[in-house]
Amino acid sequence: MLPTSAWLALVTGFWSLLYLLDAYAKTHKRYGLRYCEFQDRNGIQVTVAQVRWYSTCLNRVFLKVGQWKPALTRVWFTAGVWFGIAAMLSSIALLIWTLIKSFSVEKKERVLTPVMPGVNLPLNQIVYYFAVLFISGVFHEFGHAMAAVREQVRVNGFGIFLLAIYPGAFVDLHTDQLNAVSPIRQLRIYCAGIWHNFVLVLAGIFVMLTLPALLSPLYVTGSGVVLTDVIKNSPVFGKHGLQSGDFVNALNGCPVNSIEDWSRCMGAIVYYPPPGYCMPVGKLQQMSHTVPLYVGYGGHLECCNNTSASDLCFSYEIVSDSENQEKSHSCVEARPVTEQPRCQKNSDCLAARRTVCIHPFLDKNTKLIKIMKSRGKSVLYVGDPYLFGHSVSVSNYIPKYSYLPISLPDIIDLFCRYLISLSGALAILNAVPCFALDGQYILTAFIEFSLKTVLPNREDRESVQSLTLIFGTILLAANILLALYTLFVS
Repeated sequence: MLPTSAWLALVTGFWSLLYLLDAYAKTHKRYGLRYCEFQDRNGIQVTVAQVRWYSTCLNRVFLKVGQWKPALTRVWFTAGVWFGIAAMLSSIALLIWTLIKSFSVEKKERVLTPVMPGVNLPLNQIVYYFAVLFISGVFHEFGHAMAAVREQVRVNGFGIFLLAIYPGAFVDLHTDQLNAVSPIRQLRIYCAGIWHNFVLVLAGIFVMLTLPALLSPLYVTGSGVVLTDVIKNSPVFGKHGLQSGDFVNALNGCPVNSIEDWSRCMGAIVYYPPPGYCMPVGKLQQMSHTVPLYVGYGGHLECCNNTSASDLCFSYEIVSDSENQEKSHSCVEARPVTEQPRCQKNSDCLAARRTVCIHPFLDKNTKLIKIMKSRGKSVLYVGDPYLFGHSVSVSNYIPKYSYLPISLPDIIDLFCRYLISLSGALAILNAVPCFALDGQYILTAFIEFSLKTVLPNREDRESVQSLTLIFGTILLAANILLALYTLFVS
C-alpha cells in the first residue's frame, strides 16, 4: 500500500498534468483548432479532475432493446419500482442505525467505507475495482435508458466518465418528456438503475455459489488444494520446495481437501502441540550424531552442530535402568523421522519398550511442518507457521488439464465478490433520498404517486419532499464524513 499522502500527490499530479496538457493543446497555434474539433466530433471533454465521453451511437440499441416484449418489460420495471421504494426506506434506516452504532460504546459499525486504491484497496486488485465500477455504472444507466424507451421518453445520448479515481456512466433523457409522463412511469425509469445494480448483485451471488459446478468440466474440487502463488525468496520457495501449481493434500498428516481444511490444519499446527514420531531406539542411536547441548541462536538449546540443513534436534523420554523417565536429545536427519508413525507419548507406539516417541526440539514460535504433495517428495518446513501461511496462496480448484490457468477460478470468485460489494453499494447509495442522486427523483415521483390524494396542495407535497431530501442529504454526508475520519484518522 502507498502512503495516503503519496497516493493523493500521485492522483493530483496526474489530473493537473492532464488538465495543463489539454489547455495547452486547445491554445496551440497550429493544432489547437483541430484538437478542439476532434473533441467536439467525438464527444470528449476534459475538465478539472474529470474526463467525459458522450455519444449517440447507442441510441438505436436502447430503442431496440427498450421496445422488446413490452408486457414482460412492464412487469420487470414494475418489480424495480417495488425494490426501489424498499431500498430507499431501507437505506435511511441503515444510515441512521450506522450513526447510532458509531457513537455507542459498543464496537463501531461501518456500512459506508470509501474505497481508495492504494489506501484501503490493494494495488494488485485495482483492475477488479475499475472493471466492476465501470460495468455496474454502465448496467445502471442501461436500465434507465431501457425503461425510458419503454415509457416513450426519448434518450438523447449516453456517456462514460472518470471522476478523480471513480469511473462511471450517465444517460441523457429528454427532460420535458420525462416530466410529462405519470408518476408511476417516472418511478419505473428512476428505479431502473438501482434495480439493475441489485440484479448484478444476485448474478454475482449465483455465480459464486455455483462456481464449483460451473467449472466442474475443467476443474476438480474436494481432492486437495493447489498453490496459486508462492512468494519468491520465502523459506519454502524453490525447486526442491514449493512452487506455483503444486497440489497439496496434507499438512503434518492432517488431510487437506479444501481451503477450509487448509485453514483448520494450519490452526492445529499453530495452537496445538506438534506431533511426535515413533522411532526404534536402535535406529535412533544408529542415525544420531548428537553434540552436547549448547545455547544456540535466540537462547534456545541445540543438539545439532548445524553442518547440515537436513538435521534437526529431537527430544524424547526413555526409561532408565531405575525405571525412571529420563529426557534425552538426538540430532538426526528429519525426513526419515517424519515418515514414521505419529504419536504424542511413548505408549502410543507399538513395542513401547524398544520404541520411543520423539518430538522436534524447537522454541515455541517454531514448528516442523510436513507438506504432503500429490506428486513428488513432501516438503519439510522448519520455522514460523505464520510466515509459512503468508508465503503461499491456495485455491480449491485443481485444473484437469495442464494448459488451464490455475488462477482463473480465483479471478472469477474475486470478481464476483467485488461485483456484489460495489454494485450493492451503488444501489444503496443511489437509493438514499439525497440531492443529485437517484433517490431524489425516486422520492419526488413516489410522493406525487402516493400522497396526491392525502396532500392535494402541491406546496405541501413539495415541503415534505424538501424536508426529506435535506434530512437524507445530511444523513448521508454525516456517514461519509465519519467513514473518512475512521479511514484516515482513527
